[in-house]
Amino acid sequence: MRLLDEIINHNTQFVEKRDYEKFQTTKFPDKKLVILSCMDTRLVELLPQAMNIKNGDVKIVKSAGAIVAHPFGSIMRSILVAVMELGADEVCVVGHYDCGMSSLNPDSFLEKAMKRGISQDKIDTLNYSGIHLEEWLKGFDNVEDSVKHSVDVIRNHPLLPNDVPVHGLIIDPSTGKLDLVADGYQA
Repeated sequence: MRLLDEIINHNTQFVEKRDYEKFQTTKFPDKKLVILSCMDTRLVELLPQAMNIKNGDVKIVKSAGAIVAHPFGSIMRSILVAVMELGADEVCVVGHYDCGMSSLNPDSFLEKAMKRGISQDKIDTLNYSGIHLEEWLKGFDNVEDSVKHSVDVIRNHPLLPNDVPVHGLIIDPSTGKLDLVADGYQA
């Protein structure tokens, strides 16, 4: 059975059994917090447990490396919507140790893309169009610096009110231990 078929079959049972009822809540975060975290699979259940959050408590935005790559991109827009429209009063960036973005190599990435059928012409067109793939696909060397950078981009955004604290944490994906990198109350 293909993955999509498995998902649809499971969902049919999920709805018929009314398993969704235990997850019902509002669209407004109870703890008035929006979290930007990495999309790493190890964090799916670990991060909420480590931070004592449950369904309905927070808004969670995910991006590779918990990076805000552009101050006017979709990650920042999602954070601003959580604050302005959905009642979040604080923001927390949570990076993690052993992150795949720390080893992301643009050349290796593009080589893999070409092996999967992306033509050199398409890559060249993007480069000639002003998309700097080498920079866009670049990871980071230090997770602490990366979290601080994302915190700074968010904190200094012209549409984020000054009274919104922006925190930075790093989680250990092996233990769930959180290390404080930026205390938004001190900023």
